[in-house]
Amino acid sequence: MRPALVLYRGAQHLARALTPLVAHGSGKVARGLRGRRRAHADLVAWGRAHRAPDRPLVWFHAPSVGEGLQARAVLEALSARRADLQTVFTHFSPSAEALAGRMPTDVAGYLPWDLPGTLGPVLDAVRPDLLVFTKTEAWPVLVAEAASRGVRVAMAAGTLPESAGRRGGLARRVLEPMWRRVELLAAISPEDGARFVDLGVAAGAIQVTGDPGIDSAAQRAAGARPEAPYLAPFEAVRRPTLVAGSTWPADEAVLLPALERVRQRVDGFRVVLAPHEPDAAHVDGLLARLHAGGWRAATLSRVEVEGAGEVDAVVVDRVGVLAHLYTAGSVAYVGGGFHGQGLHSVLEPAAARRPVCFGPRHANARAASDLVSHGGAVEVRDAEDLARIVLSWFTDPEAHDYAAARAYDYIDAHRGAAERTAVLLDALLPPVDTRPAP
Repeated sequence: MRPALVLYRGAQHLARALTPLVAHGSGKVARGLRGRRRAHADLVAWGRAHRAPDRPLVWFHAPSVGEGLQARAVLEALSARRADLQTVFTHFSPSAEALAGRMPTDVAGYLPWDLPGTLGPVLDAVRPDLLVFTKTEAWPVLVAEAASRGVRVAMAAGTLPESAGRRGGLARRVLEPMWRRVELLAAISPEDGARFVDLGVAAGAIQVTGDPGIDSAAQRAAGARPEAPYLAPFEAVRRPTLVAGSTWPADEAVLLPALERVRQRVDGFRVVLAPHEPDAAHVDGLLARLHAGGWRAATLSRVEVEGAGEVDAVVVDRVGVLAHLYTAGSVAYVGGGFHGQGLHSVLEPAAARRPVCFGPRHANARAASDLVSHGGAVEVRDAEDLARIVLSWFTDPEAHDYAAARAYDYIDAHRGAAERTAVLLDALLPPVDTRPAP
């Protein structure tokens, strides 16, 4: 075994051993460790009780919410093609817990520890025919254990930015055997496909299919219902509204001063702020800052009960509604572009026909650059820049409508990746009538 892989497995063993000591509290790390405690046992129990030997099974894995939505679009397209299919969905991040609960799969939960003694029994009980990772996260021990049992391995929505850590020296040494076992890599672009080949994926395994996240975003935008409790108050009191989604403190440090300038120029201006992590401390802190700045601020939960009324700043205090909330505004800001963790999805506001702006750090998000080039989005550098762009959209209807139309045109022109990926995955599955008995 390679020394790098020995170190990797040792780190996994150590992290698992430390779980009882650090899995306390409500933080993401603690929640993730607690979720992983019984993940393997739950999958084994499901496999033993519910695995149908005469039906093919696909195991989808996605690290977090954005990747989970990409996986869901492909999963639904594949399930529509194969009525006999059983499906499993796993995730890594605690932020995907709610999404996992809504996944149209036979079973969903956390990914077990990436160790042979943990994953071997899971694979023997679940008996997948195909293992599908999403975007860029794949796990070397899971791939090795699956391949040793004849399970085929694929990746959907394959994305590999130039600066990705997986391209570094240590990661290459750990992951190279894993990449060689990938039979299909459905990349979102030719450039991403070429970078995966550089990591060790066979050139013949690369298929450029586009981004299934676009299909997912379009479906969610189309599913927004104005009568929903979280949208009805905004419909009842229509005002010039900016929806800021998935914001971090670094975004808010730029956003709040810019919005103050916009408020001084746009009558009836309203903002909807959706923090990426809407825990009580973050929500309360935002409310306090808004109140101190003279805003009439309230949580979304309160607005749902009492109405929007005179409220001009709404802080979203839960997850799962942002894609629909973009339809309540006329301009969108997407968070993540002012820190190093990566820009969040620009596809949702674009699918809602909203012009989009975001901070300068978006090298991880191909769609962001594409939208800028397409005329549907603008990169902003600071509070002054942000205020200027937002004011132009609120005061110049022609500029607003042009950017909104270009944003949606980008979405409309790039649909179909989920179906294209599903066709390729279907070709890796055995026909149900030729499966051997267990």
